[in-house]
Amino acid sequence: MTRKTPLAIALNEDSPGSRPTPVTAFQHARHWWLKGQRLNLSALAEELGIGRATLMRWVGNKELLLGEILWSLYKQILDNARARADDDPQLKGVDYLARIYEDINAEIIEAEPLHQFLRQDPQFALRVLTSNVSGLQERLLDAWKKLLDEQVDKGAISPQMNTEDLAFFVVRIGEGAIYSDIICGREPAPEPATKAFRLLLSGNGH
Repeated sequence: MTRKTPLAIALNEDSPGSRPTPVTAFQHARHWWLKGQRLNLSALAEELGIGRATLMRWVGNKELLLGEILWSLYKQILDNARARADDDPQLKGVDYLARIYEDINAEIIEAEPLHQFLRQDPQFALRVLTSNVSGLQERLLDAWKKLLDEQVDKGAISPQMNTEDLAFFVVRIGEGAIYSDIICGREPAPEPATKAFRLLLSGNGH
């Protein structure tokens, strides 16, 4: 389990005030990242009027702060994709999950701040996005396990592996589609990932 930093705790609390807080630091950093600006903790601390040591205590490190930023964006995309799928009563089981999956991957592929992040330092960006250093992976896996568990509990899907393992492969396939240009020079596209997703869940590509 990834340790909870003061930022992670503060993001789940309502702590308004004029003085800088962990949430203030997060909001500033998120704004920088969305503008395509490199995240520099010393510059961020200076902008907030606090010491770098205080900022580090709040956010943990640069990777964990980026993990919070990336998760906040992914969670919003996930919630929107799920809301659209919920609005279509025809979608059930594999079709329901596949719609969410493809919508998420398609939107992430088109996200310019993410492309900027990857262009600035591909190796570092991929490490933050696809390893455990930022806490993002843990959250992605947990989110997909919960989605899969819901459909299993409803009897809408009967996967051939446990949902924890299935969530891992679902996330990895999506990453292969989203970051394929960086990984192997292949044009990113959500459709092949969706077909693989369907194969994993139902044993066919239809």
